[in-house]
Amino acid sequence: MQRNGGGGVAGGQPWVLRRIRLTWLSFMLFFILVFFPLIAHYYLTTIDEAVGPDKRLFGPRPGGELCEAKHVQDLCRIRESVSEELLQLEAKRQELNGEIARLNLRIEACKRSIDSAKQDLLQLKNVISQTEHSYKELMAQNQPKLSLPVRLLPDKDDPPLPPPKSPRACRLRSCFDYARCPLTSGFPVYVYDAGAYAWAERIDPLVRQAFEAAVKTNIYVTADPSVACLYLVLVGELQETASLPPPPPAELEKQLKALPYWRADGRNHLLLHLSRQSVTQNFLYNVSTGRAAVAQATFLERQYREGFDLVVSPLVHALSEPNFLEIPPQVPVKRKYLFTFQGERLESLRSSLQEAPPQSFEEEIERDPPADYDDRIIGTLKAVADSHLDQVLVEFTCKAPRPSLPTEWALCGERDERLGVLKVSTFALVIVPGDGQLVASAGCGMRLFEALEAGAIPVVLGDHAKLPYHQHIRWSEAAIVVPKPRITELHFLLRSLSDSDLLNMRRQGRFLWEAYFSTAESVLSTVLASVRTSLQVPAAPIREEHAREIPHKAGKLAGTDANLADNGDLDLGPVETEPPYASPRFLRNFTYTASDVYRAWNRAPGPFHLFPHTPLDPVLPSEAKFLGSGTGFRPIGGGTGGSGKEFQAALGGNVPREQFTVVMLTYEREEVLMNSLERLNGLPYLNKVVVVWNSPKPPSDDLLWPDIGLPIVVVHTEKNSLNNRFLPWDAVETEAILSIDDDAHLRHDEIMFGFRVWREARDRIVGFPGRFHAWDLNHQSWLYNSNYSCELSMVLTGAAFFHKYYAYLYSYVMPMAIRDMVDEYINCEDIAMNFLVSHITRKPPIKVTSRWTFRCPGCPQALSHDDSHFHERHKCINFFVKVYGYMPLLYTQFRVDSVLFKTRLPHDKTKCFKFI
Repeated sequence: MQRNGGGGVAGGQPWVLRRIRLTWLSFMLFFILVFFPLIAHYYLTTIDEAVGPDKRLFGPRPGGELCEAKHVQDLCRIRESVSEELLQLEAKRQELNGEIARLNLRIEACKRSIDSAKQDLLQLKNVISQTEHSYKELMAQNQPKLSLPVRLLPDKDDPPLPPPKSPRACRLRSCFDYARCPLTSGFPVYVYDAGAYAWAERIDPLVRQAFEAAVKTNIYVTADPSVACLYLVLVGELQETASLPPPPPAELEKQLKALPYWRADGRNHLLLHLSRQSVTQNFLYNVSTGRAAVAQATFLERQYREGFDLVVSPLVHALSEPNFLEIPPQVPVKRKYLFTFQGERLESLRSSLQEAPPQSFEEEIERDPPADYDDRIIGTLKAVADSHLDQVLVEFTCKAPRPSLPTEWALCGERDERLGVLKVSTFALVIVPGDGQLVASAGCGMRLFEALEAGAIPVVLGDHAKLPYHQHIRWSEAAIVVPKPRITELHFLLRSLSDSDLLNMRRQGRFLWEAYFSTAESVLSTVLASVRTSLQVPAAPIREEHAREIPHKAGKLAGTDANLADNGDLDLGPVETEPPYASPRFLRNFTYTASDVYRAWNRAPGPFHLFPHTPLDPVLPSEAKFLGSGTGFRPIGGGTGGSGKEFQAALGGNVPREQFTVVMLTYEREEVLMNSLERLNGLPYLNKVVVVWNSPKPPSDDLLWPDIGLPIVVVHTEKNSLNNRFLPWDAVETEAILSIDDDAHLRHDEIMFGFRVWREARDRIVGFPGRFHAWDLNHQSWLYNSNYSCELSMVLTGAAFFHKYYAYLYSYVMPMAIRDMVDEYINCEDIAMNFLVSHITRKPPIKVTSRWTFRCPGCPQALSHDDSHFHERHKCINFFVKVYGYMPLLYTQFRVDSVLFKTRLPHDKTKCFKFI
């Protein structure tokens, strides 16, 4: 225990010593670190004070004496520069930090906007999807999808249909096979080769050549007999000579049954007999034609099958075209003679209507009352001539009468002599045969043809006669049909007609002659269209002109002209700003055929209704193109027109979302053209622009076309012709066409207003520059005038709207002589279009806004600047009047302006007016 305790005492002494040493060292270090610097500082300061302020060693020197040292000055400058840069960098850093903060705020705002836009876009997509679905449902309800009927093609082994009870019982419903002519067939017609007939050598060569030429141009003819709806057989006119007599009925019937597609009963066959003479053979009488229809000019009552057979017109102009300059004018209305008649009745000729044993005339009209009205007609007409109340010409004997049928009045003299008399006659009498069984004769058809050709209004004495195509033509609008017992009242009736009625009848007769009777092509087209119309098959469309496009490259986006934004005083309300789309088409194919067939046949160029006439389908002229490419004109009335879907919903409108096509004619004026195209940028309702490149030289390779956001189709033409302006290009997909010159300057609001006006008057030319015609008393001719006037009769097509159907009429229907004169003078195409539309509608054009002409500063010399320009237009007007036979242009003092034209309205009231 002691050892441990003792050892502990002895061992603890060194530990205490070490602790004392550590304490001493710490104290010494503290003294050195704290008190020694204080003592040194005090000592140094006292030295500077002892030596004086000028000899300080460590304190600051006054006046920066330290920097005066050469080796320190550079350091001072560096320090100052670095200090300034540091200050600038700090300021920039703070500025950038602030910008970063602002951009972060904007980024956050944009993110929120993007999220909101995505939500809106998603909602719009849903709305669009729902709308499309609803639209499809509505379309499915109103226009369900129907499959076309199965086409039943002919078969040589088809079993014959049950024969009718009697040959005269044949009608379309009982003798025609409708299964081969569905509504969608297009009415294909197979024409037998006339040279393959057994009787081909007997057919009149002129008739045969004219028929074959007409077949080549007809749009319904097909070379495939397996798909034919109708089979056409030319059976005459036959030349009757001693060496080639007409075939007997039994032989002819045998030859018909030998035709390759006759099929035992002749179903869907049409036997066509064309007459060139006033008397012709009726060699199909007593011939069993089975279920084949007959089309000829002469029929007996017991032979004619109403609604099945067809009374056709004579073929006068077989291979020649009528000369329009030789046709007398339609005015003055009243001519030298009130009425004329030249003829002789030859009852002694043997009847050629029957091949049965010869019978007397009394036996042929057994059970009919005696034909004693001709004697009364002769006495009454002579009494009128002897009264001298009116100048008339009646002759009942001829120096050289033409051959005729019994009880029929023979024609007198040569054709030129008869036409010379008819040209000075207001009315031309056509006395039907006294035989009541002779319902149609070639002699009456010849008299009717010549009267219409010469512009004499036909007066048909005898209501039992069947006039050509009487099922479809309303002859009461072109001729006067009077029963023979009313012969004593005829003079009073003819004198009571007004001049306006006479002019309308003469104009209608001129149209019927031109469209249906004048040439072999028109006769064949009328025969086929008659059958097609009876079958209610829609007509084939008129061909469109193929647009051969010229490749071109678009340049920069077209700018906006400051003038385009100036709407002037036209406040047109809302407009459509939708992408281009075609106007609705193919809407009235069957409706028109089924409901308006009779009216279409009988509307001459006169009061407008659904638009008349085209020669490619003379029976239903208006349907030919409306069914193929357009909806047709719509009746004009309240609520039509408007500006688009807004007006469609509010006022009914014409066509929802309808647009128009700009057709611009140009010739080697590239800079002017580019400027005009740029001005169309952003134009509402515009579907596309069709540039008719009328120059033989193509556009420059480096030419940059403006990008106006719509298609620009550059069409190459075969020749330089102003008629190219009105070609029905297939690139035009709308009904409305804005024909505009490449140097015409129109504001957008003017074009929009003109388009809306056109939608309410679709049958008119609606445009801006107005002109008128005037009668020159000194020279007894028509003049063209462009002076400012209170009335107008023409609107130049250098800036005008018109329906595309007028392009078909201008290019394919209007007489070729007019288009030839346009090419000869390189002028007058706008006058020709105004003549055409006024002739068809009997309405003047419509001028919109107060603009009368156009100025194009800086444009090259135009054709209208030439001194001969107006002289040529004078000649054009007078020539067109000769072709039409009268002056179709009509004066008007009517001009269309906006409802709010020059109307000052308060700013807060303008939104209430959203229509024009």
